[in-house]
Amino acid sequence: MTKIEGKGCVCVIDDDAEVRGAIGSLLRASGFEVRLYDGPAAFLAAGLPQLASCLVLDIRLSGENGLEFQERLLAEGVALPVILITGHGDIPMTVRGMRAGAIDFLPKPFGDEQLLAAVEAAIAKDHAHRAAMAEIEELQANFARLTPRERDVLGLVVTGLMNKQVAARLDLSEITVKIHRGNVMRKMAAQSLADLVRMAEQLGIRDETIHRFNT
Repeated sequence: MTKIEGKGCVCVIDDDAEVRGAIGSLLRASGFEVRLYDGPAAFLAAGLPQLASCLVLDIRLSGENGLEFQERLLAEGVALPVILITGHGDIPMTVRGMRAGAIDFLPKPFGDEQLLAAVEAAIAKDHAHRAAMAEIEELQANFARLTPRERDVLGLVVTGLMNKQVAARLDLSEITVKIHRGNVMRKMAAQSLADLVRMAEQLGIRDETIHRFNT
């Protein structure tokens, strides 16, 4: 199995100190940053990691039930991938956990390779999620730099209208539209019209423009 070094953090919530310690040792030896907690309260008090992460969560906790805590995180918009572990699992528990978005459900005792495979899949999912969110934030920042007229031109161009058609819709000259279009491409860091269309779809601009201009 490929060793991941310094590229992921695994949070472990288990009220059994021996189990918690054993999981932590395995994960550290495999190159992960590890944070161990005896319950949900300690986990929440510590704050979420700032790098790609996942949560290994025991279902049978002395305080809050692990499944209930998982559902609470989901309801609060915490998108941390969860791996559920338990020594007393059943089918209804498994179904409930998976419906709440669990990456995997591991019955104790589980093998080292089982846990590592689940953790690597969870870390990869969180990494992809963080990358997607970072891309959206960059697009939003670039879009905020556009002038109101440049935003109008962007919205119409990505619906498939030619410069001449955009000019007619906005009561501008075709040359002015070309200038605005060039500014849009530069500010949005778009390499092509297809690139710009993809960006607009991610930002929800295309549908908004279709409704606004009835294109």
